[in-house]
Amino acid sequence: MSAPTQTLDERTLLDRVQAPAGEGREILDAATREVFGRAPVHTVADLDAAVAAARAAQPGWAALGHERRSALLHRAADAVEAQAEPLARLLSREQGKPLNGPNARFELGACATWLRTAADTPLEPEVLVDDETGHAELVYRPVGVVGAIGPWNWPLMIGIWQIAPSLRMGNTVVVKPSEHTPLSVLAMVAVLNDVLPDGVLTAVSGEREVGAGLAAHPDVDKIMFTGSTATGRKIIESSAGNLARLTLELGGNDAGIVLPDADPQAIAQDLFWGAFINTGQTCAALKRLYVHDSIHDDVVAALAEIAEATPMGRGLDEDSVLGPLQNAQQYDIVRRLVDDAKARGGRVVTGGEPAPELGELFYRTTIVTDVTDGVPLVDSEQFGPALPVIRYTDVDDAVASANRLDAGLGASVWSSDRDEARRVAARLEAGTVWINQHGGLHPMVPFGGVKGSGYGLEFGVEGLKSVAVPQVISG
Repeated sequence: MSAPTQTLDERTLLDRVQAPAGEGREILDAATREVFGRAPVHTVADLDAAVAAARAAQPGWAALGHERRSALLHRAADAVEAQAEPLARLLSREQGKPLNGPNARFELGACATWLRTAADTPLEPEVLVDDETGHAELVYRPVGVVGAIGPWNWPLMIGIWQIAPSLRMGNTVVVKPSEHTPLSVLAMVAVLNDVLPDGVLTAVSGEREVGAGLAAHPDVDKIMFTGSTATGRKIIESSAGNLARLTLELGGNDAGIVLPDADPQAIAQDLFWGAFINTGQTCAALKRLYVHDSIHDDVVAALAEIAEATPMGRGLDEDSVLGPLQNAQQYDIVRRLVDDAKARGGRVVTGGEPAPELGELFYRTTIVTDVTDGVPLVDSEQFGPALPVIRYTDVDDAVASANRLDAGLGASVWSSDRDEARRVAARLEAGTVWINQHGGLHPMVPFGGVKGSGYGLEFGVEGLKSVAVPQVISG
């Protein structure tokens, strides 16, 4: 390891991690669809070597102790901050999210914050019994080697959510980035490894068989995965052979309920960004909105006004705050769901069509109303810039609608009466229920899903416990 030096430019950082000319797999700029880099294509043999190196490095890393590991995590955060701009530009090109707004630069800031929080969060032994009968306490030990399988929507931030607590607790980590966004993750890992000891953190960039191999690897003790519910189920099956521990943050179809006493103008901005952060490509984004009939039209109009005023464009354009869909498969899903909703009588208030003048994978920010439960745009996770707004008259019906799907990552309640909002929130089946906001995360507040949205907690003390093995010392 070596100390981080001066800030690199984007090309220098990219050249540190991409495959040599003529090798690897082409990676396209999400906005322009031009080739801008080549990702290494690692093999299962490369994965085996990475896991072996992690296994060999883990005892020494654990032996450093919490204080020394925490100091190194702070240095890692310094390194990320030093390279934040080239990392953000690389992320913007690969993922599509703009530099500004709650996007690429924001994501790099979150990476540093979560690294520092993981370093500074205390996890003290818990005294269970201390009396005339004896003494017993609960402590947490490293689990060993952690396999971190990341998504393409927030590849750096979610990567740090997996890496930072694992390292803090004395584990070593093997990272498998999404095939869609490997270069930005490889670059971030390279920056972190300017600080960390050899073998402690390794990234393996390969195709699906590498991810499957990591989930099933006999020398991996813990798997952390963020992605679709379907893939999560496969990981559960793959991990059964070695009984690897699991943290799974899976698909969501978050519902929001706007109560009749809410002020449409007061909540409109937060509603909009709850739904459209990262152009809707966020697991815990607001994906279906139930609005009381008495204020339905006012809420819809306020959302449409914001949508039409919010600039969409290429990520490296400093004026953009919404970008393209990251990949053609996701673009096709959004387009199909909106077209289907229109065919079923849904009314497009704004958007509802591609934006070809911006680029191949741009879809206009879309608000659709006059739809009901059962319409695929409501029942399926669209994961893009399209929000269905459903009218209701009875709050019990809205709660039933919110709970009817096999998804339970997040939900929200919007009201001028916080006590009433809390009463409704308590009835919703979701890992997190926000009041008058949606999707806001705090590094000390646990986050995780229920039902088909997965299990296990991340962040704060509970997040540290999830990447450790509990041990009772009694006597």
